[in-house]
Amino acid sequence: MSRRVVRQSKFRHVFGQAAKADQTYEDIRVSKVTWDSSFCAVNPKFLAIIVEAGGGGAFMVLALTKTGRVDKNHPLVTGHTAPVLDIDWCPHNDNVIASASDDTTVMVWQIPDYTPVRNITEPIITLEGHSKRVGIIAWHPTARNILLSAGGDNVIIIWNVGTGEALLNLDDLHPDVIHSVCWNSNGSLLATTCKDKTLRVIDPRKSQVVAERFAAHEGMRPMRAVFTRQGHIFTTGFTRMSQRELGLWDPNNFEEPVALQEMDTSNGVLLPFYDPDSSIVYLCGKGDSSIRYFEITDEAPFVHYLNTFSSKEPQRGMGFMPKRGLDVSKCEIARFYKLHERKCEPIIMTVPRKSDLFQDDLYPDTPGPEPALEADEWVSGQDAEPVLISLRDGYVPPKHRELRVTKRNILDVRPPSGPRRSQSASDAPLSQHTVETLLEEIKALRERVQAQEQRITALENMLVELVDGTD
Repeated sequence: MSRRVVRQSKFRHVFGQAAKADQTYEDIRVSKVTWDSSFCAVNPKFLAIIVEAGGGGAFMVLALTKTGRVDKNHPLVTGHTAPVLDIDWCPHNDNVIASASDDTTVMVWQIPDYTPVRNITEPIITLEGHSKRVGIIAWHPTARNILLSAGGDNVIIIWNVGTGEALLNLDDLHPDVIHSVCWNSNGSLLATTCKDKTLRVIDPRKSQVVAERFAAHEGMRPMRAVFTRQGHIFTTGFTRMSQRELGLWDPNNFEEPVALQEMDTSNGVLLPFYDPDSSIVYLCGKGDSSIRYFEITDEAPFVHYLNTFSSKEPQRGMGFMPKRGLDVSKCEIARFYKLHERKCEPIIMTVPRKSDLFQDDLYPDTPGPEPALEADEWVSGQDAEPVLISLRDGYVPPKHRELRVTKRNILDVRPPSGPRRSQSASDAPLSQHTVETLLEEIKALRERVQAQEQRITALENMLVELVDGTD
C-alpha cells in the first residue's frame, strides 16, 4: 500500500490562542441589532465596536492599548438617529472611520489620538443619498477618499469623502437586497451577493455587470463573497438542505466551481476574512464558538482545511487586524477581536517557529497606509496596485493626520518622510555608561510627560465645569 503524502505548507501548524484576561476589553454592551455585519473594526491604533445606545445609534472607539475594564462613562461616537449597522476604518488614515446606519445615512468621523472627554457627536461629513437603511460600507483599497455604501434600497453609491459628492450610483444592477460587497485588490472590480441568489462581478466605473453566476449556493440564506489574490472569488453560503457550504469560483468561467465543499448544519452566516499575503481565509460564523481556517492554493482541491480554533463562548461579531498591526517578532499572522455579550477578546493566530529572526516567508511586503491614487485619478479610469511596505522593522503608525473636507477634491497632506536612522549607528554596541545615561533620560522624559498629562486632565476638568456652569 502506498503511504499518503502529507501536503507541504508552512501554515499547516498555525494555531489560535485567546489573549490573557488582562489583555481583553471588559464591560462593553455590544449591540443586539440583528444584522449580519461584523460589529467590530480594528486598525493598528484603535478598536471600534458597535454598542447598545438609547435613542439612536452609537459605536465605541478604544485605543488598542486601553485594555481591561472600560469605564461605563467612556465617550461614544453618537451622531446617528437609528442603530449603526456597519463600521469600517479608512485604510489610508488610521484616525478616520466611516459608519452606516438604519437612519439611511453614512457618516465619516475623525477620531483624536487622545481619549475625548465627551461623546463625539459631529462627523466630518454626512453622506445622504440612500432612501433606506445602509447596511454595508467599504473603503477603496488603493484610492484616497473613495467610500462605497450599499443600502436596503438595492443601490450601491460610491462617494468621494473629500468633497462629499456621490461619484457613481449603481441603482439598477440588483433587483433585491444586497448581502455583501467586496473590492478586488486594486479596486477596479466589485464582487456582490444578493438576495436573488446571484453572485455578480461588477465594473463600477462602467456601471455594468461583467460576469454573474446564479445560485452559486442553492440555499435561500445570505451568501458572502471575497476576492482572492489570484482574482478568484471565495464564497460562503448554504445548500438547498440548509447546510453551510464554501465555494471557490473563477470569474472568467462561472459555469463550474473551482471548489465546492459542504461544512456543517449550523445556521449562522459565515463571515469570511481573507489574508492575501498568506492566502488563508478564516471563517467566523455569527453565533459559532469557532474560527475555521483554510489555505487557498493552485493545487487540487484548491481549498485546503488547516485547522479550527474553538472556544466556549459564541461570537457576536469579529474584527480583523490589518497585517501592519501584527507582532512580527512572535510570528503572528492574524489577529481577531472576538465580541462576546459584554467584552471583546483578542485571538492571535501564530505560526510556530523557533528562530528569533524576521521570517521573510511569512511576511511579504503588505499594503501600507499610503494611497496609490487620488479619487479623481480612479474615477478617470486609472488603476494601481496597493503601495506596499516592509514589516521587517515592525510597523510604526504615522502621527495624527487631519481629514479636511473641501469643495475641491483635496485631503490631508501626506506625512513627511522623516530621516531614517543609519544602520551603522543603530547597530553599534552601547557602553554601560551610555545605557545608564539613556535610561535616566527616558525616566526623566516619562516623568515630564506624566506631569503634562495630569495638567491636561486638570484643564479638561476645568473646561467641563465651566461649560456645565454656563449651561
